[in-house]
Order: sequence, then structure tokens, then C-alpha cells
Amino acid sequence: MDNDPKHTSKVVAKRLKDNKVKVLEWPSQSPDLNPIKEWCAELKKCVRARRPTNLTQLHQLCQKEWAKVHPIYCGKLVEGYPNRLTQVKQFKGNATKY
Repeated sequence: MDNDPKHTSKVVAKRLKDNKVKVLEWPSQSPDLNPIKEWCAELKKCVRARRPTNLTQLHQLCQKEWAKVHPIYCGKLVEGYPNRLTQVKQFKGNATKY
């Protein structure tokens, strides 16, 4: 959630509220701090490789790939967070390798 309009729309806000999802405050334009961004790029790569031809296929492929994510992988992404913070600080908020 980086304050992008698609993440802050009324529809998204309602869905998050209805599903009792706690949303953290997040600075705008901060992809360098997002530990899941790496995984999202991998998801896109996997789905593109399978070349869905319609929305139903796209949805099914995303769900299948999402189900494959192992908790240990998520943990490793979060463990890398201190390194991300250090780099953002080093580069004074400018782009980092992440």
C-alpha cells in the first residue's frame, strides 16, 4: 500500500475493512521499502510465461501461483527489510538496488 490511487479507492478500502485487514501507514512512492514487491515481480513473470488469454485464466493462474508461496520465502523477504532500510538511508531516499 503506497498511497497509489488503485490502493486507496473506496472499493479497496471497503474490502479491506470488511475483511478486517489492518493497513499500516506507508509513505508515498516508497517501493524500495516494500518487501513483497520482489515476490510480485516473480508472480508476474510466472503468470506471463503461461500466457493467459482471458480474465478467468489470469485469475486462476494468479491463485495457483499465490498458493505456491511458502511461508519461509515470505519470512526471508521480511528478514531483508533492515537491509532495505539501510540502503534507503544511505541513498537519502533515492533509488536502491531493490
